[in-house]
Amino acid sequence: MKTVRKIRSSMAASIIGSIILSLVIFGIIVCTFGFVSFSRAIKKEYSTTTWHMADTAAAQINGNHIDAYLEGKEKVEYTETLIAMDEYCHRMNVSLIYIIKVDTEDYGRFVNVLNVVDNSVDNSEYTPWELGFRRNTTNEEYARKYRKLYEKEALYETVYRYKTTDGQHPHITTLVPVKSSSGNVTAILCMQRPISELREAVRPYLINVCVTAVLLAFISAAAVTIFVRKQFVTPIRKVSAESSRFAKTQAKGEPLGQISRYTEIANLADSIDKMESEMVSYMDNLAAVTAEKERIGAELSFARTIQANSVPNDFPAFPERRDFGIYASMTPAKEVGGDLYNFFLIDDDHLALMIGDVSGKGVPAALFMMVTNIVMSNRIKMGGTPAEILTFVNENICEHNNADMFITIWLGILELSTGRLTAANAGHEDPALCRKGGVFELAKTKHGLVAGAMEGARYRDAEMQLKAGDKIFIYTDGLPEATDAENRMFTLGRLLGTLNMFREESPDEILNGIHREVDAFVGDAPQFDDLTMLCLEYKGTLSR
Repeated sequence: MKTVRKIRSSMAASIIGSIILSLVIFGIIVCTFGFVSFSRAIKKEYSTTTWHMADTAAAQINGNHIDAYLEGKEKVEYTETLIAMDEYCHRMNVSLIYIIKVDTEDYGRFVNVLNVVDNSVDNSEYTPWELGFRRNTTNEEYARKYRKLYEKEALYETVYRYKTTDGQHPHITTLVPVKSSSGNVTAILCMQRPISELREAVRPYLINVCVTAVLLAFISAAAVTIFVRKQFVTPIRKVSAESSRFAKTQAKGEPLGQISRYTEIANLADSIDKMESEMVSYMDNLAAVTAEKERIGAELSFARTIQANSVPNDFPAFPERRDFGIYASMTPAKEVGGDLYNFFLIDDDHLALMIGDVSGKGVPAALFMMVTNIVMSNRIKMGGTPAEILTFVNENICEHNNADMFITIWLGILELSTGRLTAANAGHEDPALCRKGGVFELAKTKHGLVAGAMEGARYRDAEMQLKAGDKIFIYTDGLPEATDAENRMFTLGRLLGTLNMFREESPDEILNGIHREVDAFVGDAPQFDDLTMLCLEYKGTLSR
């Protein structure tokens, strides 16, 4: 009992215990709020991405022929549309796409127009509905969303099913209108996507935050224990004896007496009340600021990882191909950046190359970059020339560009069997081309308006013929505009000179050489803009 009373009356034990308890509570709060905030952000992004996917699918549906499909007419077009939707369903990794015509009298019934499934996505057991299959609306929630879409009160609607009763897995269903050429809603396209991807995105974040919070709690508790004992307990005991002596000889009033169960605080109450309040306030503010800084740092680090993984970063990218070599790099100026590059095989004979630079920097530019990358990649896979693709991307960005941002884009499609490169430019820097045995020179073409600046902008295709041994280099303006400590720019001329220094090297050696030259030029000056570049060497049929 005496030991217990001693511990209870010890200021050190009480302060340390309270701080540890506060840290535990604070960690729980941070984990909870961080998890909720992150989940909401991921959920919103997941919903928006699914909307864009569904909207892209709806754009392929002829809204004028919905009734004709149901009547058994336009069979060829219907079959082509069904095949296209089935391919799109598999390519987008969604479990279900269906188009329904809803009874607009009370939105309580609908008839199936088109239905494709991919049960391999989430081990589902869906059976496609036949054309003309009729069914009552599932519930009032769906009826309300059908009405909003038909009456043009919403661009899209989303239904989350975390718990299902039909034996299927949890999923998200996004609903978008299918419109006729006159703008009337004639049907609704529904896209179902498994929610397991959303949960897999949230789980690592929760684990990281919880582990970080626990580690910080233990480290902070140990540091506070040492600090309090050294800086407060021992000095206060010495000051307590002096304060008692001073109170007896320089008394200005009745002592406060036992205002606390702690002996030290009772003896020093009159002299240290203000100091204690200020110190506690200071420590609370310091803990809050430190925790907030750690949280923001962890989120930005996670965002940087997500952005880095959104573009191809595994090289060699196509080790089985001998007809070309490719290498690319992206170095953001901040934690995340607004540059993008991408490349992928559209089919066995066509390689897509693109690079872009978003206006602005930081998180807004990074989000804009990732959305643009998704829209462009999906549109490229649907076919068309670079000019047609950029026209579509510009219209899509303008339609949803409330932040008034824009992006410069260079897009090229290389036919590998012939070396014919078709490209279109939306306000981006001209590529540098090096013929075999020659030097790098700018390949200037007609530029279009930057994407996102104005609706209705049109772009032109330009062609160039690559031969075996030719190289092409594309980049963002962060390279020629890299600045040293004296505010001098690297310049386009120096960039071309550097390219020609390494023109005989492979694409990866060329980019590594440029990195070294830029780093040597910039020195200790802070990086002002994102540095992004891509180099392709066309080896042609000689290497097959």
